[in-house]
Amino acid sequence: MKVRIGTRGSKLALWQAYFVQDALQKGGLETEIVKIETKGDKILDVSIHKIGSKGVFTEEIEEQLNDGRIDIAVHSAKDMQSELPEGFELISFSERETPNDVIVSKDKSLTLDSGKKFRLGTSSNRRVATLRRYYPHIEIVPIRGNLQRRIQKMEEGQCDALLLAYAGVHRMEYDDLIVEKLPLDRFTPAVGQGSVAIEASVKLDPALRAKIRESLNHEPTEKLLLAERAFLRRLQGGCSVPVYGLAQWEGAQVKLVGGIIGLQGEKQIEASAMTTPEEVEEMGTAVAEDLIGQGGDQMLKEIKAQL
Repeated sequence: MKVRIGTRGSKLALWQAYFVQDALQKGGLETEIVKIETKGDKILDVSIHKIGSKGVFTEEIEEQLNDGRIDIAVHSAKDMQSELPEGFELISFSERETPNDVIVSKDKSLTLDSGKKFRLGTSSNRRVATLRRYYPHIEIVPIRGNLQRRIQKMEEGQCDALLLAYAGVHRMEYDDLIVEKLPLDRFTPAVGQGSVAIEASVKLDPALRAKIRESLNHEPTEKLLLAERAFLRRLQGGCSVPVYGLAQWEGAQVKLVGGIIGLQGEKQIEASAMTTPEEVEEMGTAVAEDLIGQGGDQMLKEIKAQL
């Protein structure tokens, strides 16, 4: 049986698809890659939240999963909405790459703590809010598009540097452009950052589902992402909302740190907890409840009203 792998067509998305294809072939499965253009790929002149953050990079792919044109879909885990539409599930997560954000530039002197004023390109509200809170001297330039297009825009002079996820920069072999790896305690990443997620219809043959998980799923990472996604699900956070969450192993237990930051960086609340691997989803929900108790629900309501 041939496994048809649905993916977006950017170079980074295709890297992920080939990574999945290689793992499945090593597991003895025949594969085919199917490229699918999504709404988020077509509309590049407005920010994600103005398009509508839910399913911007997944809706068209899920249509093909649902009608059987593809068997699985490959996504960056951070692009996945906190609640999937009925009939779909995430069946595996790849081992997480380094989750940090990084500054990318041709000018090696442009670090955030250098005190230099420079133009920094990003399309993420979470990153913008963090910059406004801690680095108000930085001029923020809205930059969207795939990684190669963003770097091209930087080279054309639209900005001096870019703020990106390390995972994508590394996978596309732009490591030589990294001028600063940002600390996780200040630039805590988006939920799922650094991992590749596999989505499938609940109608997928159970034997094939099991074979795909056996070939692809990294259980230690899965535990972390189950915690993070439970946290995001309780908050009803989307791709455009400046909510962050990172789970990490500490010995035999999992620790989750999550927070919300106002769009202008004017307010930030944070909570954390630690638990056993068997209770990670309950912990994710509890950390979200902690934030709600700190006024997080009102913060989110105000943020969404501004978007």
